[in-house]
Amino acid sequence: MQANPEADIDETPTADALIVVDVQNAFVSGTDAVPGHARLLAAVTTLLENARASGVPVIFIQNDGPAGAVDEPHTPGWQLYFTPRPGEHVVRKQVDDGFDGTGLNDLLASAGVQTIAFCGMLSEMCLAATARTAMAIGYGAILPHDGHATYDVPPDPGGSEGVPAHLAARAAEWSLGDEVTIVAAAGDISFARPSAS
Repeated sequence: MQANPEADIDETPTADALIVVDVQNAFVSGTDAVPGHARLLAAVTTLLENARASGVPVIFIQNDGPAGAVDEPHTPGWQLYFTPRPGEHVVRKQVDDGFDGTGLNDLLASAGVQTIAFCGMLSEMCLAATARTAMAIGYGAILPHDGHATYDVPPDPGGSEGVPAHLAARAAEWSLGDEVTIVAAAGDISFARPSAS
């Protein structure tokens, strides 16, 4: 937990589902890629490999941007970077929160999910909004520090300095509070199928 990062130092946090938020071509390739996108993609690859090997539910969230946006539906930038495998779900959304107006909670509940590992982007927007709602509903949430990213925050017209992307991402994870479990790296999360109730 954030409040006491050494409390569970010998205990590897375990998730029984993986949610990949908005890892779409426009945000991880070309001129619109987030800073540090190669590191992010490596972390998501690790999470996907481990989650798939454990047989836990894998859900991709895909943002439907407005007309003319880099993630406008059915454009190359809108496509998911990683290809979902058979049995994996894609949840499309039009707002930051992946639960808002979608069937995400139904998918999780029907699979008996209790704790979710999150990754993707943008740290302070869609990823944070979705993780925050998950925790409010009652799911546990785990977030690897290397598994999410955002853009640099530009200087404010009022004179405040810009914020580098890595600091904006760190502030976003801190804003999730003590309920979220933050780990250093994607490989620090284990996955196990939900236990039968």
